Amino acid sequence: MDKIARFLPFLAWIHEIKDKDILKADLVAGLTVALVLVPQSMAYAQLAGLAPQYGLYASFLPVMIAALMGSSRQLGTGPVAVVSLLTAAAIPTIIPPGADMVTYAAYASLLAFLVGVFQFALGALKLGLVINFLSHPVVVGFTNAAAIIIGTSQLNKVFGVDKGMGEHTYEQVWGTLVNATQHTNSWTLFAAIVAFAIMIGVKKYAPKLPGVLIAVAVTTIISWAMSFGLSVEDGGLGGAIVGAIPEGLPAMMMPSFDFSVINQMVVTAITIGLIGFMEAISIAKAMAAQTKQRLNADQELMGQGLANVVSSLFQGYAVSGSFSRSAVNISAGAVTGFSSVVTAVIVGITLLFLTPLLYHLPQATLAAVIIMAVINLIKFAPIMHAWKVEKHDAIVAVVSFVLTLLFAPHLENGIVIGVILSLTLFLYRTMEPRFTELSAHDGSSMFVNALDNKLDRCEVVSIVKYSGSLYFANAGYFEDKILKLIADKHECLKYIIVDMAGINQIDASGEDVLSGLLDRCSAGGVEILFARTEGIERVLKRSGFMDKYGEERFYERRTDALRFAWKELGDEEAASHSPLKHLIS
Repeated sequence: MDKIARFLPFLAWIHEIKDKDILKADLVAGLTVALVLVPQSMAYAQLAGLAPQYGLYASFLPVMIAALMGSSRQLGTGPVAVVSLLTAAAIPTIIPPGADMVTYAAYASLLAFLVGVFQFALGALKLGLVINFLSHPVVVGFTNAAAIIIGTSQLNKVFGVDKGMGEHTYEQVWGTLVNATQHTNSWTLFAAIVAFAIMIGVKKYAPKLPGVLIAVAVTTIISWAMSFGLSVEDGGLGGAIVGAIPEGLPAMMMPSFDFSVINQMVVTAITIGLIGFMEAISIAKAMAAQTKQRLNADQELMGQGLANVVSSLFQGYAVSGSFSRSAVNISAGAVTGFSSVVTAVIVGITLLFLTPLLYHLPQATLAAVIIMAVINLIKFAPIMHAWKVEKHDAIVAVVSFVLTLLFAPHLENGIVIGVILSLTLFLYRTMEPRFTELSAHDGSSMFVNALDNKLDRCEVVSIVKYSGSLYFANAGYFEDKILKLIADKHECLKYIIVDMAGINQIDASGEDVLSGLLDRCSAGGVEILFARTEGIERVLKRSGFMDKYGEERFYERRTDALRFAWKELGDEEAASHSPLKHLIS
């Protein structure tokens, strides 16, 4: 049954909708989410550079597939702002000059297919842990920058002006603001202000109502009544509207597999796959903690991957889990994934029968919807908190933030550099783990840091503790510390006991350094013993290290190693003057 549930995870909850209360809750939640998803998906499609219907296509079957094949019951999948922005940043750089919207949409579908295959492969191979390469500071910096880029990218639609020219986003934003000071369409700005006012007012005074849908309905009616979409010459107000949206469900269409194009998309597909899944899994974890339901990250990866593949096959583009819609879903009382099935059905009904009602919807309203959605993503408090915890993390977040803004629209560059910086700082932090010489108070059997506690240290036998993995980046540091200890104690030192309880991992470089130290130190008259090696004993046995140097060097307790050393030395007078004498009596 467990194996079947892995391939068909919806079997774990499908029987629950027989309960009338659960069915009712899922129906209400599904309808509520659909009322938010329909206008949002159209807005996000435009953010991705696509016509509104492609957002609806991506909100139909992918929403259902993610719910049926993922492990989270309340995760709301579909078009999201960050993934839409990454799509918009990638396609123009590889699409042939002069290509039409159909070609653009085909490229977006191919990108979604690559994202889906990548995510599904990670989940199937149980490699969900690769998401850990995107550290929290990198994600915080990128998300803040992306939110600003998304918001400012809609300014031309709010003011009804042409977007500024320039290679980089900040140049385009400046050009847009310059155009706005000279050519703002007052009625377009009015429509945006009305939409903002409705969404802000509903959120503050009636948060249970669908503010986005109300804003869409009101501004669409105003647009229709005032001939908003007609040119001034034709007696209208000259504003931009959505226009005709093709009726009907999306037809199945295989993406065009051009391998030269695929090569150019690979980095972006991986970026979208990781960023999108990180967003989805973070929401899913938060909801799982609230509902106490089991969450499987690898299964969620597979579900999100299948959703993206299906989106690509039915003319959609890349999708992911949504913070806002997931919050709406769970707050509306969703119990199972059936709520998302209901949402998908309502989107399907919209495509079949309701798209003519959206003809007069102002583009400014969709721009307002996007801006309102991403405002909540701008959070600088986590960066300030990171500064208090670890300044390096805050620096990574700020660098990721700044580079993402500067490199835009090539957003993946900021992420890649942030990841490299995070890994570099990780190596830097672990290159010098804690290395301490231990001693004990008279009458005490507890070993403590001799330097911090100002205790005398034995000149003949030293007990040291090393805390951290022993691997290629810090093996040389460990070696230097041991050699420095020998040099400081000159001819007196005969035994070094290494407490290895703090070492939980050792690689080939670490093992090689240990071998070299044993050989050289033994030749120089200093023997090295090891205590508390439980964490890496299996590795040392498997490598032949213990057989080569003898199991008499390895002890379960530090005192056992200490007694052996004094016994071998046979120097009772030296032992009587040692600060460790009470431990060997």
